[in-house]
Amino acid sequence: QVQLVESGGGLVQPGGSLRLSCAASGSIFSINAMGWYRWTPGKERELVAAITSDGNTNIADSVKGRFTISRDNAKNTVYLQMNSLKPEDTAVYYCNADLFRTLSTMSRGTYWGQGTQVTVSS
Repeated sequence: QVQLVESGGGLVQPGGSLRLSCAASGSIFSINAMGWYRWTPGKERELVAAITSDGNTNIADSVKGRFTISRDNAKNTVYLQMNSLKPEDTAVYYCNADLFRTLSTMSRGTYWGQGTQVTVSS
């Protein structure tokens, strides 16, 4: 019914940049917040950045000043621009969307992408 598909992960050297994309498709009426989380084995999943439908953002302190989140509402797509990457940014990055599938408030749900690996290493 609803799919979130991430792209843009990969291997990058410290100090480098990557841009992640996440496109939502399927039976979608409207999307509230969209965000990026990351997970590393042995650690809890961490919110990296989130953005509301009107553009308000919340950025984790650990990436503030280096990562930027943006979205294209017409394309149901959220982006994560990651600059000055560090080895500790290595993780699987997951896209997340809080959305309504229909006009009914009962249709609200949270959906996740499959994850994309980001590895920062020399």
